[in-house]
Amino acid sequence: MAQELFERVDRQVGNLLADVLQGRIGLPDLQRPFVWADAKVRDLFDSMMKGFPVGYVMLWASPADYTNTKQIGEGEKQFKRPDDLVIDGQQRLTSLLAAIKGIKVLDKNFIHRRIMISFEPLAKEFQVWTKAYERSYQYIADIAEVFKAYEAKELSKYRRALIKRMNEGRKRNEQPELTDEEEETIENNINSLLSLDNYTIPTLRILSKADEEDVAEIFRRVNSGGQNLNENNFIETLLAVYDNEVHDRIKKFCADSRIPAKNTSYNHIIEVDPSHIIRAAIAFGFHRARMKYGYKLLRGDDLDAGTTSTETREKNMQLFREALSRVINLNDWHAFINLFSEAGYLGKGQVRSNYVVVYSYVFYLMGKYEYNVQPLLLRQAIIRWIFMATITSFYSSSPESTVERQLADLRSVHSAEAFLEFLDNSVKMKMNETYFSVELVKDLTSSSANSPLWFGYVAAINVLGTPMLFSNTPQSMYWVVGADGEKKSIDKHHIFPKHYLEKIGITDDRVRNQLANFTYLDYNTNIDISDDAPSLYVDKFRKRYGEEAYAKHLANNAIPMGFENLNYFDFLNQRRILMSEIIKKAYNKLWQNS
Repeated sequence: MAQELFERVDRQVGNLLADVLQGRIGLPDLQRPFVWADAKVRDLFDSMMKGFPVGYVMLWASPADYTNTKQIGEGEKQFKRPDDLVIDGQQRLTSLLAAIKGIKVLDKNFIHRRIMISFEPLAKEFQVWTKAYERSYQYIADIAEVFKAYEAKELSKYRRALIKRMNEGRKRNEQPELTDEEEETIENNINSLLSLDNYTIPTLRILSKADEEDVAEIFRRVNSGGQNLNENNFIETLLAVYDNEVHDRIKKFCADSRIPAKNTSYNHIIEVDPSHIIRAAIAFGFHRARMKYGYKLLRGDDLDAGTTSTETREKNMQLFREALSRVINLNDWHAFINLFSEAGYLGKGQVRSNYVVVYSYVFYLMGKYEYNVQPLLLRQAIIRWIFMATITSFYSSSPESTVERQLADLRSVHSAEAFLEFLDNSVKMKMNETYFSVELVKDLTSSSANSPLWFGYVAAINVLGTPMLFSNTPQSMYWVVGADGEKKSIDKHHIFPKHYLEKIGITDDRVRNQLANFTYLDYNTNIDISDDAPSLYVDKFRKRYGEEAYAKHLANNAIPMGFENLNYFDFLNQRRILMSEIIKKAYNKLWQNS
């Protein structure tokens, strides 16, 4: 029989939470910040109260070769170095800790907030806290107050005050006071609430002799949610537990980068999370893209010599800290994010690949700090790189391998001129004449609403400063942050309306929703066109603008003249060619600016 890599160590809720608070169990942000909805936390308590199973907790015994000089979390901990790390069950433990102990959690938007669960002591029911439950005499608004009273040995006093408040509320509502039986029910149900501390959660402890690959595979096989642990998760764990200061700096940047800062631009492109920052720091600091290398480096591996040592770990961690300081510089970050606007990407969600953002940022930092590229030349090169990488889905296939090759090629590049030449040649090779005349036209045969090609076409319109169809206002103005209220001032519209196509027998949405059948219109124009056949609404706009201006509107928005008389499928074929030409025109403009 194979030797087991785990042991069963079932634990009661109260003991688990105590160990987390004392630091014996490390509860890092292994699986991202807290993401459970409050209703799910309520359901967790309801299941426990009813004696239902609530899943398990998986721990990993801390590797013996680590030493920790940092404290975990806030406040003084009894244990400076955790005996166990939480591998699975973080959300459950965080929920219990937050609701029972009244501790704030860091949510997915990197904002600290309370999770409050209310309790109806007569009906023995849980609810998510609201102002209504706060004001209701029937509810304990925050169960953390009950646990707090119990720990302070003031439970009797708390219960008397609760019954007094409930009776006063009943009196105001002309209801009878609580009976002796009801008071006894309240007491029993409060005791049942407190007994959740004794609820046993199945707990598995993976032994320290298991390496990270073993742990990842165990997690994958037993995790019912279909999640996988990867190298980035383990790097986050290392930083959260063994260099908490670095981990806190990463989390602070993730929060700061999502809000406007003084004298900086608003980040409208990406919601940064720790994985993005770690990936960028590994690539910038070590010129490595594969996170498995990053994990090995921070574990203390010398990738060239094939050895592992404490000295190498300390050296690599210092290199990581130095790279991180560059990566999380908000001035550099916001200056870089501005380049997306100049590449035509103005709206949230238009950049579909986080890899484009992360690795374009790495190249920006390398150009600035390693190659000392003149700022204007660097900006222009990175703008072109962003335009190319986003439209062509440059990082869609094996992104780590792609960047690993690029970083390897850059090891032989030693001057600013050679660095710029490397970027520019890569862009030109990808967006050559064949790409625009053949590949791009073919790829535009798509009905994906979130296609990078659609947003690339929109970006091209923005780069060219083109007025929106049947409007004198540049389309880019409609994407300015704050331009939209509750109702968007810009609408995506079918040039051949869906209901019109249905009337002529075209009912397949994959055909009706082709990218080439879309354009943006302002709200009023969209209403004006409605579901009219093209032959009907064309006459209105021809008369409104005059023949010359009307023709210019169509040309600027890649719509063939006389489209209203074309067969729908002929229209699509012609418009794809014109859309490709618009993208090429914007691409050429970005080169003309250099």
